[in-house]
Amino acid sequence: MALTGIQIYKVLPKTNCKKCGLPTCLAFAMKLAQGQAELSLCPDVSDEARVSLEAASRPPMRLVTIGAGAKKLEVGGETMMFRHEKTFFHPAALVVRIRDTAPDTTIVEAVQEATSYSVERVGMTFGIDGIAIQNDSGDGARFATVAQIIKDKTDLPLILMSTDPAAMNTALDRVHDAKPAIYGANRNNIDQMIDLAKKHGVAMGIRGNGLDELAELSEKAAGAGVESLMLDPGARGLGDSLRVLTQMRRLAIKKGFRPMGFPTITFPGEGAASLDEQAILAAHYIAKYGSIIVLDTFSPAMIYPLITLRLNIYTDPQKPIQMAAGIYPIGNATADSPFCVTTNFSLTYFTIAGELEASGVPSWLMVCDTEGLSVLTAWSAGKFDAEKIAKTVMDQDAPSKINHRKMILPGRVAILKGELENELPDWKILVGPAEAMDIGGWFRKNWT
Repeated sequence: MALTGIQIYKVLPKTNCKKCGLPTCLAFAMKLAQGQAELSLCPDVSDEARVSLEAASRPPMRLVTIGAGAKKLEVGGETMMFRHEKTFFHPAALVVRIRDTAPDTTIVEAVQEATSYSVERVGMTFGIDGIAIQNDSGDGARFATVAQIIKDKTDLPLILMSTDPAAMNTALDRVHDAKPAIYGANRNNIDQMIDLAKKHGVAMGIRGNGLDELAELSEKAAGAGVESLMLDPGARGLGDSLRVLTQMRRLAIKKGFRPMGFPTITFPGEGAASLDEQAILAAHYIAKYGSIIVLDTFSPAMIYPLITLRLNIYTDPQKPIQMAAGIYPIGNATADSPFCVTTNFSLTYFTIAGELEASGVPSWLMVCDTEGLSVLTAWSAGKFDAEKIAKTVMDQDAPSKINHRKMILPGRVAILKGELENELPDWKILVGPAEAMDIGGWFRKNWT
């Protein structure tokens, strides 16, 4: 039976030492109760308490770490079946597969291209999360050489992929300090792969022929002390992978079935006949329920929409992505530049900022704290009114930025003009366009 946070707290050391990364033992107990932390993070818990808490506090899906350093990858650790129940915590990782049969120059170019890929979305920067190295050559020495080449060219986490334990051991001897994951354990090699995972302290991916075999193999690995696992049920098509991944998630989260309580690894390229099909499968895995998605093709045209989809699904629905309140220059804004105002919903800010930049007119954009709500939503909720705007003008010392006293109000809330003129009697309030895309034309007609 699950314990409450208070019940867990009673047997913790209560030293508030912060070694677990949380500010207090009570906060740690609450995380344990919610399945969002592991008891092993507390180094001072007594043996007696450890025995009583271990089973009750383990997350339904284990958190698995791949790699080392700032770019280490964390997957799993989920506690919800559906995002709307609360939130998802660790976004599906996008990994690019490179085969050891390619020439060295091609491998280096592919690694550099994937490593340097970077896109910005609502103020956040995203890129590729890892590199998978496939042992297609069947040659352990070549596999190890390619692993070394790639390790030397990137700081992204690595996944070594081979079903040959000897080849895997050779590669691990070369790059084990990067803490790569290994993938390719199956019914035929599970014992040797468990030994390698234990020897090098790395995560291990298991492929099963159906859920029964996968559960048997994961239980065997966990029983042998390898609990950082990634599960591949072997399904590759849209329908069968949706069915089996949903079953696995339900078994782990709803039924507490430990053999399925690990992140998954998926391969959209293996079920696709074209780049379009690979993109569709990858999107499907992001939505339901891939933890690691190994892409066979590095294509920015495919990866950018996948990143956008992932951001939408893995954003906490209770915490909209927000900008800090402030006054932001767009271009080389001067004291004579237009002064616009909006809310702190990130998508709203970046949409307007992009249109202001595209207009070619250097401007100021003042952001009011509306708790992450967009313009109309914030206005209807009473969080974006004349009083809030006037207070932000004063708090952010807007008069120090500009010589004029003109403010451009979003056209959708033109109704605030009169009230704002009362709040800021020294200012001239202008009503801007209803749509951000029209700001350039509006400047040409109204700003002199």
